[in-house]
Amino acid sequence: MTTGTNGAGSAASAGVGQRWRTGDHILWRYRANGPANGTAAFHICRPVTVVEDTPDLLAVWLAGDTECVKPTLTDGTPIHLEPLATRYTKPRTTVRAPWTGTGVLKLARPGDPWSVWLFWDLHWRFKNWYVNLEEPRRRWPGGVDSEDHFLDIAVYPDRSWEWRDEDEFAQAQQAGLLDAEQAARVRDAGEAAIRLISTWGWPFSEKWTRWRPDPGWLIPRLPADWNRPAPDSGGHHPPQRWAGRPSTPSTS
Repeated sequence: MTTGTNGAGSAASAGVGQRWRTGDHILWRYRANGPANGTAAFHICRPVTVVEDTPDLLAVWLAGDTECVKPTLTDGTPIHLEPLATRYTKPRTTVRAPWTGTGVLKLARPGDPWSVWLFWDLHWRFKNWYVNLEEPRRRWPGGVDSEDHFLDIAVYPDRSWEWRDEDEFAQAQQAGLLDAEQAARVRDAGEAAIRLISTWGWPFSEKWTRWRPDPGWLIPRLPADWNRPAPDSGGHHPPQRWAGRPSTPSTS
């Protein structure tokens, strides 16, 4: 991992029972899907800045232009451009690429099989929430790890909502990345999220749409060892300080 002063806090060791500070830089990672992966390698990694970390909530800011890791096909084809029928069967690798567009605020409660993301336009007009169905996140000193479940829900300020990526969810099952039991759990999680939406519960009833990042925050840098295995819970690890650059909303 690269080290250095970031000017906005440090990526302190925050395992079970420990908390990160506002301004700390951590990693938000996703493992590759499928039973063949076992202790699957990470194929998504996003350096983020901690907004709030309490026993009830982890909130982080993914700034525009942050260098991230994302999957791509080994022939160089971006995942979203590959036809659905072969999207999950062709060989993959990972690439480093900046997060395009505006930043994203991610909210996650311990144990929830989803995180909720907030999106704004370039002028800070709120666009929508996005319920990303995923494994409950596992904390480790450098961040949180999860596994994406393909199916998502978009929620709009007028309280309407819609399922997203149902075609990818179905194709992932056909490709063997989710078995029937897993798929049923994911769909149940989505239905639970919809019940929360219908009552306009957390976080839709809160003031997060008015939140803004600290203009003094730096964009965290992607460390060279971004895909290192997470240590066992409870291990002792020294604090990390990551170098960064000014965290301003992207205009791309």
